[in-house]
Amino acid sequence: MKKIDKRLNFLDIENECLSFWNKKDTFKFSDKKNKDPFCVMMPPPNITGSLHMGHALTFTLQDIIIRFYKKLGKNVLWQPGTDHAGIATEIIVEKKLLNEKKKNKKEIGRDEFIKRIWKWKDESGNKIIDQLKRLGTSVDWSLSRFTLDKGLSDAVNEVFIELYSKGLIYKDKRLVNWDPMLETAVSDLEVKQKEVNGKLWYIKYKIFNSNKFIVVATTRPETMFGDTAIAIDSKNKKLNHFIGQKVIIPFTKKLIPIIADKYADPKKGSGAVKITPAHDFNDFIVGKRHNLELVNIFDNNAKLNKLAPKSFVGLDRFKARKILVDKLQKEKLLQKTVDNHMVVPVGDRSGTVIEPYLTDQWFLNSKKLCEAVENAIKNKEINFFPNSWMKTFKHWIKNIEPWCISRQIWWGHRIPVWYANDEIVAAKNYKEAKKKIKKENIQFLKQDSDVLDTWFSSALWPFSTLGWPKKNKILLKYYPTDVLITGFDIIFFWVARMIIMGLYFMKKVPFNDIYIHPLVKDERGDKMSKSKGNVIDPLNIIELYGADALRLTLTNLSTQGRDIKLSNKLVENSRNFITKLWNVARFSQFNNFIYDKNFSPEKNKIIINQWIFSRLVDTQTKVLKNLKKYKFNLIISDLYHFIWNDFCDLYIELCKYYLRKGENEKKEISLNFSFTFKNILNLINPIIPFVTEKLSRELNYINGSLYDQEINKKKNKTINKKKILEFEKIVELIKQIRFDLDGEKNKENKISLNIFSKKKIPWVDQNFFLLKSMFNFNEIKYDNTLNALKKSIFVVSGLKFSLLKDKNSKFQNTELEKKINFYKNEILYFEKKLNNKNFLQKAPSKIVNQQKKKLKEAKINLKLLTEENV
Repeated sequence: MKKIDKRLNFLDIENECLSFWNKKDTFKFSDKKNKDPFCVMMPPPNITGSLHMGHALTFTLQDIIIRFYKKLGKNVLWQPGTDHAGIATEIIVEKKLLNEKKKNKKEIGRDEFIKRIWKWKDESGNKIIDQLKRLGTSVDWSLSRFTLDKGLSDAVNEVFIELYSKGLIYKDKRLVNWDPMLETAVSDLEVKQKEVNGKLWYIKYKIFNSNKFIVVATTRPETMFGDTAIAIDSKNKKLNHFIGQKVIIPFTKKLIPIIADKYADPKKGSGAVKITPAHDFNDFIVGKRHNLELVNIFDNNAKLNKLAPKSFVGLDRFKARKILVDKLQKEKLLQKTVDNHMVVPVGDRSGTVIEPYLTDQWFLNSKKLCEAVENAIKNKEINFFPNSWMKTFKHWIKNIEPWCISRQIWWGHRIPVWYANDEIVAAKNYKEAKKKIKKENIQFLKQDSDVLDTWFSSALWPFSTLGWPKKNKILLKYYPTDVLITGFDIIFFWVARMIIMGLYFMKKVPFNDIYIHPLVKDERGDKMSKSKGNVIDPLNIIELYGADALRLTLTNLSTQGRDIKLSNKLVENSRNFITKLWNVARFSQFNNFIYDKNFSPEKNKIIINQWIFSRLVDTQTKVLKNLKKYKFNLIISDLYHFIWNDFCDLYIELCKYYLRKGENEKKEISLNFSFTFKNILNLINPIIPFVTEKLSRELNYINGSLYDQEINKKKNKTINKKKILEFEKIVELIKQIRFDLDGEKNKENKISLNIFSKKKIPWVDQNFFLLKSMFNFNEIKYDNTLNALKKSIFVVSGLKFSLLKDKNSKFQNTELEKKINFYKNEILYFEKKLNNKNFLQKAPSKIVNQQKKKLKEAKINLKLLTEENV
């Protein structure tokens, strides 16, 4: 057996494992008939993207789920893929085109530009896949789907044509988020709200046939040429007498009415609000209420069009603003200007201020489709973890608006609608469109130039990737999927839309559970951003501490409902834990421990072996229970306490006594140690796959990969539970003695263990040899007459103990008062909880009984510590 290196070189281990997995096709998917399916859909990362900390968290948690259920004997399918990322990809390729050819996309044409994108995608679009491999993800990339591959494109066309034929997809003129630089509609997710120091201009509008003026406050004076009304709240006593009159828009002859509407808050601005329905989302709603005219004064680049006065036509909106403000001031139509801290919408991709823009777009009737979603909610078919996200989801579904599904770009699924004179048909291709129109119109046949929103194809992901619309075996077996793991920011954009499409086309919610993971923030709890300079690059962390350490840290911090505060120190702590496992392996090898696959732990005779096996089974049960509830932090807590405290610390120390005894004892320790450590590595392997696999191979625990190793199903039925419970008392006693000896500097002092009891305590006497092997003990004394306040007192299992030192020891019980106060606080805490009627009514009876038991124990322990004798 090759000697395990003293130093843990995680980068070498990662390279070795990645090479092995790749060579052996370890993660190759195979649909076995005798195994139940388990399916997780990978949120398809953009082909333009690189691994960030949100990705690292999402894919780590998904990988953990997949690896665990593989070990539980399931036929796991982790469906991978990538998204074409329409706008983002166009920006990258067009920049490249400008740098290389000094031309933009319009100059080379649609077909040539699309060719260039495909070429870029083939050369540079898989960067994130290589990064995900470094994270240790167990993905069969041969199954990878791309949102623009033929199968998914066919599915998109099928869905569009079906919904169009039912009137659920339609074209309409509505306000959308418009990016003037990219000249396309964008989704809310692609719009960031940016805080800026702006201005509030108070503009005077002249009352028609009067010398009076009404003042309107606005942050966007250039939109005044699109005003179609002035609104005042009817309860505004100062201004309501103007309602019903008309005003003249400055520098024009246009008259607009003064209307009554609650939208005009008397406490804000001047109390009067200009209504520009074609350039403001709130104004659009007011305009609909009052049947106001929609006047669009901008072109696609946010320059003023012919509906503005001649001197403003062709001006950029911000240049027009400056000229207009100067002109208003000269004409004494500007009452005042005040500083105004405000929020403006900015395009995430372009950095340009987004304009609410009235334009013809394709829409999906989301409201109608959400009727099925509301029924699924009522029938409890949609399960969020944590459940608190259900409230947010319900609100979104109830208040859902039509979904603008069209984009004015070239890279994406081109809308399958064809025009020929006055005829409009939806068809999969040109050939099919020709069949659907009149022959005399064929020469005019032309496809819609828009493409579909990227989220449209992503909404079909759970079934389109499995082969829909064909009803193949994989689709029927693996849909609906088991769990979706994603971030809260795309619950509406992706999760809700997958549910909408899944219910319509598959008649089932696409996933049994939805786990919403936390947001990863910096160590101070601030959101990561490039502008703040606090972005933590997962690849840098991997280089510094290893992928296992990053995975372990993220999993440990994944508490439901709380954000993650990540720091290098926490990752370093995880690396220390992994190093502990490495050193345990070296301890095993140093002692020549042998693994025997036929070894049965139920036959153990040594108590510490029986105890550690019992703890292994109990820990495994807890881990799998928390796995089902997606309580990742509790999985780590259970594993950490068992591995670090029970196995690496206490069990190894106790082993040393038996290793000094006869060959029979040493052999049993060897076999049980190897059995336990092998199962520990297997149990924590889904979280830290690299080092666990390396150690398992080095210690000859496996021949292939830990990925294929099922979790040991052995139960501790043959173990004497009473005996184990008694030994647990010894374990607790050892922990308490260690705690009290922690400040004792002179380790040479002889110590006696005093028990405040006249009767002998069998579980202490029978295991005194273990206590003596761990501590410098002289003897056990039974004495219930000693003054408790002068001794090192602690309580274990309802008994009072103290440590007695020799005459040279200056030991004093400095912790007794702290212990007394601890139990007093415990009593107050549990009494307050059990007196809370709300807690008693809502908490499960099991939890209430646990609290009562803890209160009882706290009272007993306090009594033991404070009374003079037993």
